Amino acid sequence: MAREITLNGNKFSLLGEELKVGAAAPDFTLSANDLSDVSLKDFKGRVVILTTVPSLDTPTCSLETARFNQEAGKLGEKIKILTVSKDLPFAQSRWCAAQGVKNLQTLSDYKNTSFSKDYGVLIEGLGLLARAVFIIDAQGIIRYIQFVEEVSNEPDYESVLSKVKELI
Repeated sequence: MAREITLNGNKFSLLGEELKVGAAAPDFTLSANDLSDVSLKDFKGRVVILTTVPSLDTPTCSLETARFNQEAGKLGEKIKILTVSKDLPFAQSRWCAAQGVKNLQTLSDYKNTSFSKDYGVLIEGLGLLARAVFIIDAQGIIRYIQFVEEVSNEPDYESVLSKVKELI
């Protein structure tokens, strides 16, 4: 049975793998704002909060990314927050500059759908990413997964932050 989320009450299936807590996080190659490749391996030894959003240019995604940027400033160097969308790197860079986002890194999965499918966040028929949060420990193991069932809602920040604090 396909996993489903809703967007404004309309049901959509998610394509790709269903990851489990305790499994190794799939490596990925995503595009940074300067078009360089970024891999999960680049963050080995750090706890990674990996968030996926449909588009930074939407109200909920903007609020979520701004909130995680604020939290990133408090968490220290042992934690890296990455926000992934299908937005072009140029649009992500422009959005970050306009919003003053400097404490987290935005990454784009615009080139292909391998990340989207490997993490099970590709919304069928829309080609956008579902709203989800993964916490990956310093050894590359998934320690937390949260899918936001209604994409227009924000994630449960307190649950995410509580789990991260357990890992540092």
